[in-house]
Amino acid sequence: MASDTRRSDNVSGKTLLSAHDPSPVRIFNPAGASSFLLIGDHAGNLVPEGLASLGLPAAELERHIGWDIGIGELGPLLAERLDAVFIRQTYSRLVIDCNRDPARADAMPEVSDLTIVPGNQALTAEQRAARVAAIQVPYQDAIGAELARRDAAGMETILVSLHSFTPAMQAVPRPWQVGVLHDRGNTGFARALIAAFERAGDLTVGDNEPYSMDTIDYTVPRHAYERGRAYAEIEVRQDLIATSQCCIAWAARLAAALGAAADSVNRG
Repeated sequence: MASDTRRSDNVSGKTLLSAHDPSPVRIFNPAGASSFLLIGDHAGNLVPEGLASLGLPAAELERHIGWDIGIGELGPLLAERLDAVFIRQTYSRLVIDCNRDPARADAMPEVSDLTIVPGNQALTAEQRAARVAAIQVPYQDAIGAELARRDAAGMETILVSLHSFTPAMQAVPRPWQVGVLHDRGNTGFARALIAAFERAGDLTVGDNEPYSMDTIDYTVPRHAYERGRAYAEIEVRQDLIATSQCCIAWAARLAAALGAAADSVNRG
């Protein structure tokens, strides 16, 4: 089951999201009892009606520059298997990247993997603020509200951010099937998750690969670091979750690894 949250923001008399546009946030399995809270910063690739597809053909929005391919399907399957809450973003990372500080230029990139994004050229401060208010703020607020609810109820929470990556970037192959990103704060769970994946014996596991978690990341640092929350950012290679059957298989694999890592940390 999924629920929608909608925020109507008025910036200089103009609302970015029209009545025809879906909510920027979807919450799957909102009553989930698991300690895992799953999030999907780049799970959607829609563009608000008023932004006219950012001037891009549909094929560009279907590429990795438009979203994290496979996560929109994998996330609900994993949430169901774990009985976890999954909070996901609806709109393309090209409209606004919810895993970036909104003050950064690449939060609304003019160019992404060599593709020029016409609708992001020379944005005004007002236009940028409208995207932040209508899309990023509701998404981050939904995560914060769920964490606050769980804290008030005395629930343990492990924050798990789901992402995917291309098999190659600019013709350079990426050998990892899965990566776990971590940096500051409580990194014990992330390290236990790397070990759980490695014990499977059939995976090349990236430790802060193909990306490292650093000052560019926004969501996990915002919600996990200061509170000392256990967390992990998972990257799954996109060719491995390209079909529904693949997503089902990887939901099972991820659920097993997450459970094993949690058990390992609990055993201390």
